Amino acid sequence: MKEYRISAKDAKDRLIKGNLDYISTNEYVCGTSSEYIKSFCENGQQPYAIIVACSDSRVVPELIFSAGIGDLFVIRVAGNVIDSHQLGSIEYAAEHLGTGLIVVLGHDHCGAVDAALNHEPDGYIKFITDEIVKAIGDEKDEFKACCLNVKHSCDIIKHSLRIQKDEHDYGLQVVGAVYHLESGEVEFLS
Repeated sequence: MKEYRISAKDAKDRLIKGNLDYISTNEYVCGTSSEYIKSFCENGQQPYAIIVACSDSRVVPELIFSAGIGDLFVIRVAGNVIDSHQLGSIEYAAEHLGTGLIVVLGHDHCGAVDAALNHEPDGYIKFITDEIVKAIGDEKDEFKACCLNVKHSCDIIKHSLRIQKDEHDYGLQVVGAVYHLESGEVEFLS
């Protein structure tokens, strides 16, 4: 039976503590010595959580969870939408790196959600906003739309056949969360 290096519950608790540390301090400390970085080259990566986050430059998962190099496997895409590329990256981290927690991290004041709510984008942006429109339906409240979009992405991940098997067999967990830009708080959704 496959085992994760850290349980999904312990990984989530670590994220919550890291976010509390982020909110309560004005410093970010991360090991960057050449020896520390070399250890990842020699020993590989062992992230304790997979974070699917928006590409927004104000949302930096390593900072908001007080995490260091090698702690998080971060997948960033505007609007934190999911397609086969993101699913492949998630499967890689879960299967090959032994990471047992997947967090879809949305945020308030999201430009992609705003575009889906209030604009008619064209070009490649439309692929993103069309997915968000599917997620939010007729919702007009920006924060509620953000939460619905996070839930939609979680549902896509949970319906992946590989993820379903790993959830059942190994305790893999998929959870949604929203980052509040003004306070720095991460709110985990039930």
